[in-house]
Amino acid sequence: MPIHIDIGNRKGARKVSEIPEEVLTLLNEGEIESVNLTEWLGINHITLVKHVLPKVGLSHQLENIVEEMLKQNAESGMKAIRLTGELLNTAIEEENDQMKEEIIKKFATHPSDSVRCWAAFMNKNGSTSLKEKLAYIYPFAGDHHFGVREISWMSIREDIAQHLDESIELLTEWAKEEDEKIRRFSMEVIRPRGVWAKHIEDLKQNPSKALPILNQLKSDPSKYVQDSVGNWLNDASKTQPDFVMMLCEKWSKESDTKETSKIIKKAKRTIMKI
Repeated sequence: MPIHIDIGNRKGARKVSEIPEEVLTLLNEGEIESVNLTEWLGINHITLVKHVLPKVGLSHQLENIVEEMLKQNAESGMKAIRLTGELLNTAIEEENDQMKEEIIKKFATHPSDSVRCWAAFMNKNGSTSLKEKLAYIYPFAGDHHFGVREISWMSIREDIAQHLDESIELLTEWAKEEDEKIRRFSMEVIRPRGVWAKHIEDLKQNPSKALPILNQLKSDPSKYVQDSVGNWLNDASKTQPDFVMMLCEKWSKESDTKETSKIIKKAKRTIMKI
């Protein structure tokens, strides 16, 4: 198919209906990454599955997976990604360990961000420890693509919520990482009112549990991390405003930096409207 636009340097359409045909074709074939949320939402995952599975040695699973996706009306967006990943996770269970590892690697390093998003959901073995699950999700949390990074925390959030104390202990070490994307993950995955995710009631009522991570990041140099910390505290302020006000006051005395000031401003934006 001839390319009529600069595929590599495109800005991305504002509406799904405005995505150029040649771009949508390449996205659905798994040849290129999406560049914005509109493209990400515009991908037909059933079409993508049909192109990708034969190339990774899973042609024999294609019919069953497509049938289930059609049955559940899961063609695009978060629903399609979650279901596809879970179906693939089940499908590879019959493979030997070496083959399973090779297949997962093909998905996890695929040029399509959507395929890498599937891979983030391909680690749902109930016997796997939380530490092992976090180790699996680590490369997705540090992915260069915004969509994969968001899916990474969504894919493990339920496990995190069910083992909150252990999670915070492990994630406190992630908050010390050099990579800003990993530091941001340590905060985003435990947001009390996570976007597109079930709330973590324990943290809504007891936000102090997250202090080891919050204190580690209170003056982070990265705006990406600062925004996440500020949003976390803004979430908490909707149920525990006194905690947020007291922490912000404490931080303003302990950490007289522009980074901390930016976090505090974002953290108090709901409180200031009351």
